[in-house]
Amino acid sequence: MAKNKNKGKPRNYALDSGVYRFSASKMFHKKAIHKFLKKTVAKKPADKKPVFVEKKIKGDKNGGTRMVRVKKLTNNVPTMDLKKKNTTRKSVFSKHSRKLRPSLTPGVVVIILAGVHKGKRVVVLKQLETGLLLITGPLKLNGCPLRRINQRYLLATKTSINVSGVKVPETINDKYFARVKSDNKVKKDGNIFENKKEDYKPSEQRKADQASVDKQVLEAIKKHPQGAALKSYFKAGFGLNKGEYPHKMIF
Repeated sequence: MAKNKNKGKPRNYALDSGVYRFSASKMFHKKAIHKFLKKTVAKKPADKKPVFVEKKIKGDKNGGTRMVRVKKLTNNVPTMDLKKKNTTRKSVFSKHSRKLRPSLTPGVVVIILAGVHKGKRVVVLKQLETGLLLITGPLKLNGCPLRRINQRYLLATKTSINVSGVKVPETINDKYFARVKSDNKVKKDGNIFENKKEDYKPSEQRKADQASVDKQVLEAIKKHPQGAALKSYFKAGFGLNKGEYPHKMIF
């Protein structure tokens, strides 16, 4: 009996000429691939497991039952504190609503409670974009110039003047009161006591704005029925004597 030379070879093997024994279409038929192409097996729907289970709890004041998770959640604790987005001062406070006490309307005479000019009576002109209030002494009466101040440091009184005719320049805003950086650089060599700080000097523009605004405010004070008394009222400082309590006073 002759030996089979092709024993151990696959069904479709290369002949001596290099051509395979069966073509691709013939192998497609021999493997019966056409039987399995459109064959679909219906998948069994997975059983939905409940997320919560009702558990009985002892104690009369505990409600009797409580819903408990079947599978507890894993605690995902980050190893690093990620940097928060938009946490700068401009992004956080730019969209805040600037609320103002109803008693602090333009023209109201207020008392400053803190700072260099504490105890002085000044006039409220308007509210700026940052929520701070623009006030003036006037400078001629009590030495308080145009400045911005937080409303928490102001005590409103019932006295008021009509400032509807006072025109405040549009240039007087929050940037108007920004601090100007000095050009003097600290010398590293030499005596440190030689570096002296320059005293603040108002610019000519600020002097002109102060004069124009105060002139209009003084005219409004003159038009008040008690204009003469108001001038002495602005010049006098506020203070408390023994036995005087602010919560019992009417301002």
